[in-house]
Amino acid sequence: MTAEAVVHEPVVAGVVPDLTGLDRVFDYVVPTELVAVIEIGSRVRVSLNGRRVGGWVVSLGLPSPGVSVDKLKSIDKSSGIGPDAEMLDICRWASIRWCASRLRPFLVTASPNTVVTRPAPLRRTKVLAEPVSPAATKLLHEGGGVLRLPPSADQMPALLAAARVGPTLVVCASVDAANVLAHRLRRAGISVALMPEEWALARGGVDVVIGSRAAAFAPCPGLKAAVVLDEHEESLQEERAPTWHARDVLAERCRRAEAPLLLVSPCPSVVGLSGRALVAPSSEREKAAWSHVEVVDQSDLEPWKRSMLSSELIAYLRHADLRVACVLNTKGQARLLACRSCNALTRCEVCQGAMVEEVPGRLDCGACGATRPRICGSCGSSVLSRIRPGVARLRDEIEAAAQRDVLAVVAGKEKEDSLDDTKADVFIGTEAVLHRVRRIDVVAFLDFDSELLAPRYCASEQAFSLVARAARLVGARDRGGRVILQTSMPDHEVVRAAVAGDPSIVSTAEIARRQMLGLPPASAIAIIEGDGADAFVLELAKSVGVSTAAHRDKWMVRAANHEILTQACATTSRPANSKIRIEVDPPRI
Repeated sequence: MTAEAVVHEPVVAGVVPDLTGLDRVFDYVVPTELVAVIEIGSRVRVSLNGRRVGGWVVSLGLPSPGVSVDKLKSIDKSSGIGPDAEMLDICRWASIRWCASRLRPFLVTASPNTVVTRPAPLRRTKVLAEPVSPAATKLLHEGGGVLRLPPSADQMPALLAAARVGPTLVVCASVDAANVLAHRLRRAGISVALMPEEWALARGGVDVVIGSRAAAFAPCPGLKAAVVLDEHEESLQEERAPTWHARDVLAERCRRAEAPLLLVSPCPSVVGLSGRALVAPSSEREKAAWSHVEVVDQSDLEPWKRSMLSSELIAYLRHADLRVACVLNTKGQARLLACRSCNALTRCEVCQGAMVEEVPGRLDCGACGATRPRICGSCGSSVLSRIRPGVARLRDEIEAAAQRDVLAVVAGKEKEDSLDDTKADVFIGTEAVLHRVRRIDVVAFLDFDSELLAPRYCASEQAFSLVARAARLVGARDRGGRVILQTSMPDHEVVRAAVAGDPSIVSTAEIARRQMLGLPPASAIAIIEGDGADAFVLELAKSVGVSTAAHRDKWMVRAANHEILTQACATTSRPANSKIRIEVDPPRI
């Protein structure tokens, strides 16, 4: 709808200002000279409280009864086009789905990052590029589903299969992956809009719109298919509230467009698998496409005496022709505890996650919230010791053992593109090393127990996704790719799945465990914190179908599904001047 459609009367536009902390729609008169260009989603400049600010037009119509148009200010300027009416509805849906108090974060994501005055011309083609994935084609024709591709498998045939269906929206786990695939698609003769730079091209219409997480809100006129690559990656979920996930946004867009959604991953998440058809290679082909995984069994050693530098690892470190990456997700002092009497790690009796000492004399499980006194769950001893050093301390030890230069790689230390990985052939770092170093022959997880026992409910999924990332980096077993897992739990389902190259071992165990504990996707969860959270949760607890519980210094809210959870949050009034943060589907609790 444009303002020109109602020129016989003064046209009033509802505008959402581009200001943080402001959750109101303000009415402005559309001046005659802008009637032909202002439409739903248009970006405009308006005067508000003596300031000139940007905003989005979210409604157009005649003045409301009793409203004096003479007292309304006029829109100062048009700043180009923004999300159309269809995408504006998706933004409204997302603000409810993730319990956002404001529409603005989603409008920002759905808008171009520069002024766009009109869409680019239509650039659709009729290219039928090869090769296409028969498995992807089957899923797309049957309404969508999950395609499990090993880490070393090429994802391009799945994209070509989707492009044959019609206009396709593709979301990748990283900017680099989107850039590479966009280049390959163009070389295949397919018209592409790479987000966010080519927003105008996407709005005009191309064969494939592709980008990282934010591309879930990209324009794609006539959407016929959508693809999420590496659906298991955490980067597909926004870290800040509202914690929306690209997979779920695309699922809603595809539902409305009656288009198939294809999720592609070497290790699909339990949430991604829920209610969707799964297609995977034969067990022989899948295992062959994974790297060789070598397990260094440390279960017979006392936890505080276990060396991060096993004899097996040292042999690889000293091999001058091999580039080795050592992964340890602990920057400083670790929190993992072990019993001095029986050597057992402090694990939760309920969910088998790690228990840590948040409060002196008490052990807490970060995954399910269970607590117990500071005693061993196996033998009852109260003599527990902390184990494991961090990255900074290990660099010198590895350098001495390897007799080569070692480069430390820690997230946040330097810019993503500033790391020169030609300065060394041995690296030590957090999981950032898997994203920032190229051409690696061996990846060694120095303390895989810390991943398996991480105090969060999806620790097993996240641990296995690290193995998948490492396997993609070193390549398939026929190329000599090798991943080393140093662990005291060689029988853990994640370790067994990595060795067998069979992700279903993890997903089967995870589905059963989450059903038993009532964790997503068997329920919907939100974490609430901030000023006013206590009073808000007190009222929220009165809602039917909602349970609340203290979670460290925050609140955990649980419901049977997202509809019940979001309805309860939407209908519960927030205290005046409160600063409440609601994380729906938090990945790290």
